[in-house]
Amino acid sequence: MRNFKEEQELNTLNHSCAHMLAQAVKHLYPEAKFWVGPVVEEGFYYDIDLGDKVISDEDIPKIESEMKKIAKDGKYIVRSEITKEEALNKFAGDEYKVDLISRMDEKDTVISCYTQGDFTDLCRGPHVESTKLLKNFKLVKFSGAYWKGDAKNKMLQRIYGVCFPTKEELDAHLQDLEEAKERDHRKIGKELGIFMFADLVGKGLPMWLPNGFILRHILQEYITNKELSLGYKHVMTPSLGNVELYKTSGHWDHYKDYMFPKMELDNEAYVLRPMNCPHHMMIYKNFLHSYRDLPLRMAEIANDFRYEASGACCGIERARAFTQNDSHIFCTPDQIASEVQGVIDLILDVYRDFGFENYKFRLSLRDKENTEKYFGNDELWEKSESALREILKNSGAEFYEEEGEAAFYGPKIDVQVKSAIGHDVTLSTVQLDYQLPERFELEYINEEGQKARPVVIHRAILGSLDRFVAFLLEETKGILPVWLAPVQVYVIPVNNEYHLGYAKTVAEKLKAAGFRVELDDRNEKLSYKMRESQVKKIPVTLILGDKEATDEVVSYRLMGSRDTTTVSFEELVEVLNK
Repeated sequence: MRNFKEEQELNTLNHSCAHMLAQAVKHLYPEAKFWVGPVVEEGFYYDIDLGDKVISDEDIPKIESEMKKIAKDGKYIVRSEITKEEALNKFAGDEYKVDLISRMDEKDTVISCYTQGDFTDLCRGPHVESTKLLKNFKLVKFSGAYWKGDAKNKMLQRIYGVCFPTKEELDAHLQDLEEAKERDHRKIGKELGIFMFADLVGKGLPMWLPNGFILRHILQEYITNKELSLGYKHVMTPSLGNVELYKTSGHWDHYKDYMFPKMELDNEAYVLRPMNCPHHMMIYKNFLHSYRDLPLRMAEIANDFRYEASGACCGIERARAFTQNDSHIFCTPDQIASEVQGVIDLILDVYRDFGFENYKFRLSLRDKENTEKYFGNDELWEKSESALREILKNSGAEFYEEEGEAAFYGPKIDVQVKSAIGHDVTLSTVQLDYQLPERFELEYINEEGQKARPVVIHRAILGSLDRFVAFLLEETKGILPVWLAPVQVYVIPVNNEYHLGYAKTVAEKLKAAGFRVELDDRNEKLSYKMRESQVKKIPVTLILGDKEATDEVVSYRLMGSRDTTTVSFEELVEVLNK
């Protein structure tokens, strides 16, 4: 999808349309007050105080109708400049605009406003010439939003929209949005029985249903086997830790706002862990290590918990409880390049297995203008960033750099993917860390018999399993390949009275051969059962009737196909394995 924020023409058009939305709302609800109406990647929105009024589905067509009248009227959009004092007088009584104006630097700051007919709003601009250029728009969704994003403040009404130069572009975009709805992992996950949420359990706390458990189990087994083959040692650590552990690691100072509140128990304070590295540092510290023992690749499929604002939670893509495919590689400085390259190779190997192609490597650096939030000195950061940059160059991977995206303890390589519904998601990450070994006083005996500090490489391949499943469901539209599908084969007897016995025999033989099978033995019409198989998006459906039972063969149909193929049982197993 197009990026409204980065494309200048779309940016100007959508910012102007946000003002037209506000004007229409003001016509319909004269008491309305407005906070901000920025352009974002997916279009524009405006945050509006409507008093006790809550926007509903019935309101959107009314607002759109009023916007169309304004566009048809075609008033010129005129820029004017006023002083800060004049602006405070002009918008007196509107606490939202007064707040914006009051936070501007100087008393005599020149402030720009834009007027279209009977409506004037604060804005830096630029804007289009006239409202007649804004006729190709659509309001796409609405939600609540706290003023300034603070849950302590009043809830405002946020209305989202898009605007394009032509009707054709608008129609194409709306079609893409419909496709995105069909691909939304929250919709697919519910339909396929993958996961669920319940407010009584807690916001952002997913519960994995039987099909979801199978899918997660397959993914865990897949990545664990790859790691074991590469010499990783798997461990298991508790899902909470002493606050002192996180004070030692530095997470308490830098990350406590994203942790759940501490629990006081037996004169000690504990927290649900947001990450696993402190636990792994302690496992390493428990043993004596020689340079001959390194690299030590420690891995875990670990449950973690982070406090996310309820408005930031997005299905299993961003939740408060999640499972990480995590690892920490303890190595000597001389081993950094080969170990990071090994991780990159593993990432690429996994992406080939899943057929992922639309991804980019990002070198995530610290913000040099805001260094107080990072550990360590400039020299160490330069050394770490240069090392990762050199490794990426030598690997031949295309990458871009972005300041401010580093972890507080070191720079990292992130693999960014664009999901099928347009979200920018980090799937995999590799992080270089000199700081935690120092804070935990980790050691190994080097070749000279002296104590030395190891370096730690933090890495996640599938990243959060939850986010990975979300991405996978949206990429495949829920039509998973046979090896990943929770149910691989759906067995349908044409008539239960005559064919159920043979269907049961075939289903049991498939289970014995190691396949995941569901037998539909309900007294329903064949057409109904066939539709059920398609709705459940099961890769292979068997239809067993007189011919199949008599000849002891099977007829199968692949997901999305109308063609039926008849083969022996042995040939079917061969097809499934292939």
